[in-house]
Amino acid sequence: MTAIHTLDVPGARLHYEVRGTGPLLLVVGAPMNAAAFAPLADALAEDHTVVTHDPRGISGSRLDDPEQDSTPELRADDIAAILDDLGAETADVFGSSGGAVTGLALVTRHPGRVRTLVAHEPPLLELLSDAAEQLAATDDIIETFHRDGIGAAWMKFMANAGFDLGGEDAPAPPPGEPSEQDLADSARFFAHELRGTVRHVPDIAALKAGAAKVVVGIGVTSGHLLTYRTSVALTELLGTQPVEFPGDHGGFMGQPKEFAEVLRTL
Repeated sequence: MTAIHTLDVPGARLHYEVRGTGPLLLVVGAPMNAAAFAPLADALAEDHTVVTHDPRGISGSRLDDPEQDSTPELRADDIAAILDDLGAETADVFGSSGGAVTGLALVTRHPGRVRTLVAHEPPLLELLSDAAEQLAATDDIIETFHRDGIGAAWMKFMANAGFDLGGEDAPAPPPGEPSEQDLADSARFFAHELRGTVRHVPDIAALKAGAAKVVVGIGVTSGHLLTYRTSVALTELLGTQPVEFPGDHGGFMGQPKEFAEVLRTL
């Protein structure tokens, strides 16, 4: 049984879902919506109360101003508001990709609200030795979106991320034609979310000094990906070791039960 909720927050109305019983666990993406995490959430709901949501401006979470940029800080405030709406002081958080960046911002922006954060492959380009080159590549992807459209931008994005678009590890496209909502979500990602996410610089001192346990997750087959490099860079700054998860950047989609088992241990 999945309970559907809506929540008004400054500038937006959020869609979030709750399933299962047990300790509270938030599963956070950006730009991935609640539906994309459903298999993982179902696997975790056997022994957790699992909350998923559509980030502001994505799918069912509507903005007052559609041109508002999405930042990790705004998204972190939204997660804190969801906790408030649930009457929960604290929760564990799993964040994937841009959602991992949201989680890092949540830990430092709302101290005491997170017990354990598992940040799975956060794309923190500012931490790389070739940050200027990578940020320029991101700007080029965004320019490609505005000039040539969503398909061309996604191709350039995936190639820059490290996926071999002609190889066996190429992400499988979803079946059928993309829906109008899929296209709208992609457009929002490129126009209003991508730049703010990859340019986020985590407060390392606050992460190390805070009460939250911060774990960085890396896919066991992600070694060729840009997010592998950013994740290793983060662990080096935190003085920790990464934890390996099944699959690559989207391992929770291909192997949700196995992924959930690793997550439970953390």
